[in-house]
Amino acid sequence: MTRPIVGIIGNSDFLNGDYPVFTSGKMNVEAVSHVSGCVPLLIPANPNVVSVEELLSVCDGFLLTGGRPNVHPSEYDEIETEAHGAFDRCRDEITLPLVRACVERGVPFFGVCRGFQEVNVAMGGSLYPEIRDLEGRDNHRMPPDGTVEEKFALRHEVTFEPDGPFHKVLGTTKAMTNTLHGQGVKRAGPRIVIDGYAPDGTPEALYVKDAKGFTMSVQWHPEWQAALDPTSKALFGAFGDAVRAYAQSKQA
Repeated sequence: MTRPIVGIIGNSDFLNGDYPVFTSGKMNVEAVSHVSGCVPLLIPANPNVVSVEELLSVCDGFLLTGGRPNVHPSEYDEIETEAHGAFDRCRDEITLPLVRACVERGVPFFGVCRGFQEVNVAMGGSLYPEIRDLEGRDNHRMPPDGTVEEKFALRHEVTFEPDGPFHKVLGTTKAMTNTLHGQGVKRAGPRIVIDGYAPDGTPEALYVKDAKGFTMSVQWHPEWQAALDPTSKALFGAFGDAVRAYAQSKQA
């Protein structure tokens, strides 16, 4: 049986400082292939080379990955400041309308870190430029030094709403996660349901209310050791099940 295709949204980057490339982490590819059980397809997030309609015609689901560039604040009607960091406007032009189209058509997607933030912005929400600057909030950024293992280590607990989608998928209302983000949800979009929080009150898990398909998204990076970590394995497994169901519905 042919595996369904998951489009993995990439980032614009520069190899060796000056050669333009589209990139995505190896961990994203392995999580989609080995845990979700789908064919990973790297997507160049640039409207000059691919359209949302073309992506929807090829892919059965999408992984909205993390990335260093942030969603541009103009997408949620705020003024750009130095605190907002770097941007990838081409990715904004692909992912934001893609999220809305997926919600409308029932195409599954799984948002991770920046992808989590993209889902909120696409659905009418806004972002804080720097969580650690808010009173009472912790520093959620990736540690500047250390090995990859140390940077992606589990650092705080996330508490999920009882009987919510995350509780049902994970079988628990609490899970330990890593944390490697600077920005975070300020105002949730009208259909965005925050389903999990960090101890300092930072939103960490969400879904789109009344969406036809899988829309679960997380602020942390579950692709890290996705086949070994119980929380990550359950989320990527549930995403894969949703993608397979959607692919089968297209053939019916």
